[in-house]
Amino acid sequence: MPLANTLPDQMDRMAKAVILGTGSCLPVRTVSNADLERMVDTSDEWIATRTGIRQRRIAGAGEQNYQLATKAARRALAMADISPEELELIVVATISPHMLMPSTACFVQAELGAANAFAYDISAACAGFTYGLDLARNYIQNRPDMKILLIGSETLSARVNWEDRNTCVLFGDGAGAVVVSGATDGRGVFGSNLRSDGTLGNLLSMDSPESCNPDLRREEWHGAFIRMSGGDVFKHAVRLMEDSVTTLLRRHNLTIDDIDLLIPHQANIRILNNLRERLGIAEERVFINLSQYGNTSAASVPIALDEACRQGRMARGDIVLFCTFGGGLTWGSLLMRW
Repeated sequence: MPLANTLPDQMDRMAKAVILGTGSCLPVRTVSNADLERMVDTSDEWIATRTGIRQRRIAGAGEQNYQLATKAARRALAMADISPEELELIVVATISPHMLMPSTACFVQAELGAANAFAYDISAACAGFTYGLDLARNYIQNRPDMKILLIGSETLSARVNWEDRNTCVLFGDGAGAVVVSGATDGRGVFGSNLRSDGTLGNLLSMDSPESCNPDLRREEWHGAFIRMSGGDVFKHAVRLMEDSVTTLLRRHNLTIDDIDLLIPHQANIRILNNLRERLGIAEERVFINLSQYGNTSAASVPIALDEACRQGRMARGDIVLFCTFGGGLTWGSLLMRW
């Protein structure tokens, strides 16, 4: 048989990265818009109408990044019926790590007792989980039986300037996790379109702590806070996510009508509504929990995924589309059959 005729069948039989279990963890403390009114010059109406956010979770004692990540991981492992000892890789997507070294993933490994896994962090801001899932997909293609724990976890409250009303109202803390392994039954990740543009990194950025070497200190260091040019971010986010999605769908001969559920990064309701309208997807096929948690960066999509899963929003065989955008700039989309 000619080689060209065998390739499609071989591709169909290749193992794809399947999510075996999901989990999430949110801090206990809820901070409402009314609470923020007492901290900065803002109002519940101003925040809600411009962002869609009503409240967010803020970490407290005993809720360090790795602790939230570990609790989310335990829930994902329980759903997947996988023991920590079976894990071979732990990846944490975060821009608010517990420490720069060791990685947050190593802290999670120690907490879980996952002695057989190697562990590391990735940094792609709000697109981190999507980047991580594509990374897991590539490991699975080489090792279909590999068990991977992927977590998006953030304590952005530690990286927010609480005197800047343009950013402090947006962000929250939390963690979401998935257990990934290989399957050949047609389910799993089957496409991705990930992008970045470092020339626009100044639009959404966060400084590191000030350098201990005076010769390496930045002239315009304003503190290790999140800084954002909101109008520019809005403009680029909608356009670039739309382009990523339409390109990915076209690449796989799909239309937006083939998508059963879109789980976008939960950043701003105006961005989400604008994106939904430009894509032409019905509101009931878009999962949004932004009002409860705000923007949790790399944790945003996995938290939403866990809630969608536990609410029965996805049936076996459904096509799920993830779409993200964040600092870097980083953005992208990913397709999977549930």
